[in-house]
Amino acid sequence: MFKLNRDILYLILKELQDDKKSFYKCLLVNRTWSEIIIPILWKNPWKYLKKGNEKLLLNVIISHLSEESRNNLMLILSGHYNYLKGSYQKPLFDYISFCKHLNLNEIKRIIDVIPDKIYEISIIRNEILKLFINENRVFTHLYIPHQFDYQIHLIPGAKVCLSELQLLRCHTTIDDKILTGLSEICKSIKKLELFIGWSNNKYGIVKLIENQKKLFDIRLNYYYSRANESFFEVLENSLIKYSNNIQSFKLTKQPITNILSSFVNLKRLELHDGFHYMPWNCLENLSLPFLQVLRAIGIPVKVLISLIENTSGHLIEIKIDDTIYSGINNAMLIQAIYKNCPNLSYLKLLIKISNKLEFEKLLINCQYLNGLFLILESYNDQSNIYDGLLKILAKSSPTNLFKFKFKFCYNHNFKSDSLKLFFDDWKGRHPMLLQFALNDDYDDLIEKYKAEGIIKRYDNKASYDDFEWIEKRV
Repeated sequence: MFKLNRDILYLILKELQDDKKSFYKCLLVNRTWSEIIIPILWKNPWKYLKKGNEKLLLNVIISHLSEESRNNLMLILSGHYNYLKGSYQKPLFDYISFCKHLNLNEIKRIIDVIPDKIYEISIIRNEILKLFINENRVFTHLYIPHQFDYQIHLIPGAKVCLSELQLLRCHTTIDDKILTGLSEICKSIKKLELFIGWSNNKYGIVKLIENQKKLFDIRLNYYYSRANESFFEVLENSLIKYSNNIQSFKLTKQPITNILSSFVNLKRLELHDGFHYMPWNCLENLSLPFLQVLRAIGIPVKVLISLIENTSGHLIEIKIDDTIYSGINNAMLIQAIYKNCPNLSYLKLLIKISNKLEFEKLLINCQYLNGLFLILESYNDQSNIYDGLLKILAKSSPTNLFKFKFKFCYNHNFKSDSLKLFFDDWKGRHPMLLQFALNDDYDDLIEKYKAEGIIKRYDNKASYDDFEWIEKRV
């Protein structure tokens, strides 16, 4: 058998890490493959942790403890040893040494499976945290749960262990001493995701922000309360300091300050109005000339049109969800896209069938379009209402377009005859990736066109989630 270079094998296996079934099979091939896969798997082991497997992971972690620590646990767990049976066999690898994501949410989750009657659970927690936080570990990602109060910055070795942190995800309600301590240790954070509470937000987060040197990605998730507006203002003003550096920004509440207009080099913007009553007037006449990715949920269509019109043609991805608009506003939004986004490669948008001709202009003008997620709305229940749309897709889709997902707002769907014509008209083009819900009556039709090479892949899904073929971006 041809022997692959380890570096090449690493690159191949790394691409499989999100395909859990295949990834685990590769783990069993031989020791060489295991030696490559284990570091990939344990870089962020928490993402593979399924519900019900907490005890198994806890056993593996405890197996790394020193003899002294194990003896201490044996005393604490007297009468409960069967609960951790097998935990003290020396592991084949030092798994924890490969871990780069310190997820305190998940560590709390696995500790929570220990029976409540073990009152010395804090000692177990301490031993586990010392396994992860010491001078022999270096983490790049840190996740801290809500109202966390354990002084991790005081654990011996924390200054070394957390000094190269690149991502921090935490709540602004955690102990102020922790935030202040981290601000002295972590000065190279690139990505910061904050969950801002209804109350009891700590101003230590502002000091942590002010001490950063490489910050370029900010995500603010608000649990809104008018009583917290003074905190919101201070927080936003602390971020404006990085106005030239910020390239990615997420916001779940209309800002109080002019923070958005200060981010002149922004490339990615995510807006999610979880409260559905804010006007978002700050988006009107907002100029973001380098914007490449726009994702919006619940944002008024009028200000979205203004925002798109004030970009400079660099948008390559647009996703718009949960926006209520009339047929006229829907047409105006489609027009704004095809007039201002010539480089668009991925679009998720609700299309009112009455605007299908405007949609055709979008297909003609956006020649780099690669993936299309259409949410289709029509109050007309005629069986052939979507025939025209499929004809437009077959006739006017740009050459690069072959990824489709459809979601119907009402209990509608494509008719089998309409789909047959669509597939027949697609012959000679790139085989399509297709995702939408059909009943079993369509199975033979789909299989026929898969066999003919018209459909490369079909997934029978009806969710509003993005299909997995969208290109992964930072």
